[in-house]
Amino acid sequence: MNNVFIALGSNLGDRLGYLTRALNHLSSFGTLREVGYLYRSEAYGYLEQAHFYNSAVLLETKLAPVALLNILKEIEKRLGRKKRIRWGPREIDLDIIFFNRQLVQVDGLTIPHPDFHNRRFVLQPIADIAPDFQPLPRLNTVLQFLEQCTDTTKIKRISTKWYAYET
Repeated sequence: MNNVFIALGSNLGDRLGYLTRALNHLSSFGTLREVGYLYRSEAYGYLEQAHFYNSAVLLETKLAPVALLNILKEIEKRLGRKKRIRWGPREIDLDIIFFNRQLVQVDGLTIPHPDFHNRRFVLQPIADIAPDFQPLPRLNTVLQFLEQCTDTTKIKRISTKWYAYET
């Protein structure tokens, strides 16, 4: 089984509904081991847009990295995500951040996510569920990355138990 950390974000429409439905879909492809706290965060990159809701999930799955990426893209499509500008508004965003402790570089997929260490809204929800996780041997833990993160984007915890799931 593979242990995968996936970041979730939404800043259009029913943000909480999109995140919840995304996790419901994900649970069909493995076991949701942990779900991070829910945060409200300022936009990153393109700033002229609504605040995001962000969280993270630890998914245990048999899927390989590219197969999982394809599933995530299909879930986004099913939930109504539309192509817009880079870093712009979106109904749902699902990103593979870590896949076990593997380095993956194939067309269209880099794991660990190439910018994870610069994004407080990605690091904080993962640190809530796995602060001591080391993405690759001889790298910092998630908590150490968070402590060293220079991202000044403001995030605020909204809820510690926003999604009910079974382990």
